[in-house]
Amino acid sequence: MKFLRSTLDRIEPHFAKGGKLEKYYPIYEMIDTFIYTPDKVTQGRTHIKDALDLKRMMTKVVLALIPVLFVSFYNVGLQATRAIEAGEAIPSTWQFHFVQFLNLNLASSSLWSNILIGILYFIPIFLVTQLVGGFWEVLFATVRKHEINEGFLVTGALFPLIVPPNIPLWQVALGISFGVVLGKEVFGGTGRNFLNPALTARAFLFFAYPAQISGEKVWTAIDGLTSATPLSVASSGGQVALEQHYHWIDAFLGFIPGSFGETSALACLLGAIFLIWAGIASWRIMVGTVIAATALSFFFYSVGSATNPMFSVSPLWHLVLGGFAFGVVFMATDPVSAAMTQTGQWIYGVLIGILVILVRVVNHAYPEGMMLAILLGNVCAPLIDYYVVRATIRKRIKRHV
Repeated sequence: MKFLRSTLDRIEPHFAKGGKLEKYYPIYEMIDTFIYTPDKVTQGRTHIKDALDLKRMMTKVVLALIPVLFVSFYNVGLQATRAIEAGEAIPSTWQFHFVQFLNLNLASSSLWSNILIGILYFIPIFLVTQLVGGFWEVLFATVRKHEINEGFLVTGALFPLIVPPNIPLWQVALGISFGVVLGKEVFGGTGRNFLNPALTARAFLFFAYPAQISGEKVWTAIDGLTSATPLSVASSGGQVALEQHYHWIDAFLGFIPGSFGETSALACLLGAIFLIWAGIASWRIMVGTVIAATALSFFFYSVGSATNPMFSVSPLWHLVLGGFAFGVVFMATDPVSAAMTQTGQWIYGVLIGILVILVRVVNHAYPEGMMLAILLGNVCAPLIDYYVVRATIRKRIKRHV
């Protein structure tokens, strides 16, 4: 490590102001500060010390994703090996050939085979996300002549987890490009975007390529295999059809078809506990979203409908299906795009909880709802904070009159 530190110090003058590689300083600064803590401190009388900087915050979010990653790897392999055992498909892709080359058994009971299959499907998506998204980050930082922020560290980790395992890699590149450029950089970069970049990328792919990003053939890591998600089953047959195909405990643990990281409510719950303990995510947003979604889904469940099967889905099922748990923990609580005031966070969370159930139940042609609910919440967050602050100011003025 001393050699690395001395090498970075030796080449720094070339990237500093006046050096031959001055315009590439953001790239040097990114590498240096990613490996080592910056040695620059505030110069002047006022020096406010914060125990949590951007890098530590983003690192802790990535740590909270570890349970989600582990379950997502296993579940992708599990869904594929189950399909192979059922005779629904044959293992024809390079991922399965690689597992067989290692003399691992392609069986749903094989823990390591399932995990390895999931990893082999995840790595290409993750690498394309990092390379393409990182390219845009470096390009904008170089043009603007400012440092490369660590904000993409989380975006680059979240986006691969909210796409199907069979998504074409060119769509990954296109989606993350849209999310980073039009969802963040055009507004000034990290800290200035009002939409979650990862969800913006996912929304673009959904509306641009709905058949490929949400069709039944994309949820299982085998080419051409049709496999509907639990929400799709519920939208066509209600809770009765849902319980014929899946068990609630499997949905809670994450052993159902879906995007990489959105299937396990348990893994998301573990991540939520860590983020709340670390002071990263707002528990008010999480609780507000869950309470509102539970209350409204219970209302629809109690009323019932002879024509809409989604009315029959109970609140317990809504909490473990689709991207609800993942969205509540990792997307809705994004400190940049979420509400900042404490009262505003309650309102923001309740708004998302109401919207997701309205989209799922009332408009059951689109049974997911969480992505749109969070993006609409992002749009309303500044307005919510504005009126909360105005109301607080009026109350204080009245007290002193």
